[in-house]
Amino acid sequence: QVYKGLDIITNKVSPQEQRLCRHHMISFVDPLVSNYTVVDFRDKAVPLISYIFARDKIPIVVGGTNYYIESLLWKVLINTKEKPSSAPRQDSDRKVELEQLDSAELHRRLSQVDPEMAAKLHPHDKRKVARSLQVFEETGIPHSEILHQQQEEEGGGPLGGPLKYPHSCILWLHADQAALDARLEKRVDDMVAAGLLEELRDFHRRYNREKVAENRQDYQHGIFQSIGFKEFHEYLVSEGNCSPETSALLLEKGIQALKQVTKRYARRQNKWVRNRFLKRPGPNVPPVYGLEVSDLQRWEEDVLKPALEIVESFIQGREPPAEPLRMEQDEENKRSHHVCELCDRLIIGDREWAAHTRSKSHLHHLKKRRKLEASSHTRGTVGDNGDTETSDEGGSLPL
Repeated sequence: QVYKGLDIITNKVSPQEQRLCRHHMISFVDPLVSNYTVVDFRDKAVPLISYIFARDKIPIVVGGTNYYIESLLWKVLINTKEKPSSAPRQDSDRKVELEQLDSAELHRRLSQVDPEMAAKLHPHDKRKVARSLQVFEETGIPHSEILHQQQEEEGGGPLGGPLKYPHSCILWLHADQAALDARLEKRVDDMVAAGLLEELRDFHRRYNREKVAENRQDYQHGIFQSIGFKEFHEYLVSEGNCSPETSALLLEKGIQALKQVTKRYARRQNKWVRNRFLKRPGPNVPPVYGLEVSDLQRWEEDVLKPALEIVESFIQGREPPAEPLRMEQDEENKRSHHVCELCDRLIIGDREWAAHTRSKSHLHHLKKRRKLEASSHTRGTVGDNGDTETSDEGGSLPL
C-alpha cells in the first residue's frame, strides 16, 4: 500500500474513509522503485509515531504485513549504510545484485564471513542469504553478531531486541476459516466489480508492458510482487493477441488464482500471529486480544465494543475487562540442521524434519534402500564351502 497505484488490488482504504481519520504511509512511493524495504518503512513510520504522540494522539498501526508491524514494535532490524534522506534509494540495491548470484556461491560467500548465520540459513533461501551478506558488506560486522547484540540488550529475547513501546497492545481480528474463505472470495468478486481489470490494464500499459517486452520483468520486488498483479500476467500480455474465448479463459484463470493466493496469504498471516506474537519468547511481549469477526452482523457486540473497552483501559492505566490470548511456547528448534543422505537434502527446523521423514519421497527412498540392503545380504551370504563372501561387488551401498 505504500506504492502509488493498484488501489483496488492492494485493497487501499477509500478516500471517504480516509476523511474520517487521518491516514499515513499510503501511496507515496513511486511504483518503479524496486528496493523499498522494511527498513525504509520503519525509518519513515517511527518519526510519524513520535509526531502523533506529540499531539497527544494514539497511533494505530493497521496491517497487513505483520513483519512490518513487528519492525515497529521491537528492535529487530539492522541499519546498514547511512542514507542521505528518508526517501527510497534510487541507486542499485546491493541485496538485489547479490540475489542474481548462484545460490551455492551466495551461501559459500556467507560461510566465509559469517559461518554461524550460514549454518542457520538454507542454501536455497537466496533473499535471506543475500541480506546477511549485505549486512556484513555494509557494516563490516557479521549479521549473527549484530543479532546477538540486540538479543542481549535489556528486554531482548531470542527473536530480537527489546520492545520499543512498552504500553502497546495488539487487537487480532480473526474468523472461522470457512467464513474467512467465503469473505475473501467475495472480496475478489467485489474488486472485479469495482474496476479491477481496468486498473490492471492501465498499470500494465504504463509500467509493465515494456519490461515484459524486454524480458526483464521482476515479480519478486516492489509493487510488482503484490498479490493479484502477477496472477493476471497471462491475461494481460495476451489480451488483443488471442481469441475472445481464450482471453475469457485466461481472465477466469487469473480470478481463481487470485482467490487461491489470497486465502493462502490469510492463512500465513494467522500463522505469523500465532508463532511470532502469541508464542514469542522473551520478557517484553504486548498482550494480544482476540476479536471474533466470523459473523459481521455481530460487529458491534463482538468487535467494536470490546475493542473500545480494551483501548480505554490501556489509556486509563487499568486492567482491561478481557483476558489476552495465551499460547504455550514451542520447544522445537526452528534453526536445527538435518541432512537426509537418502534424499540428498538439507532440512532446517525440527518440525520440517519430522514432516520430511513422513513424506512420500523420503519413504520411497527408504524402501528402495532396504530392498538394496536385502538384495546385497542375499548375494553375499554363504558360498559353496560355507565361507561368507566379501566381494566388493555387493559390499558397499550408497546412502
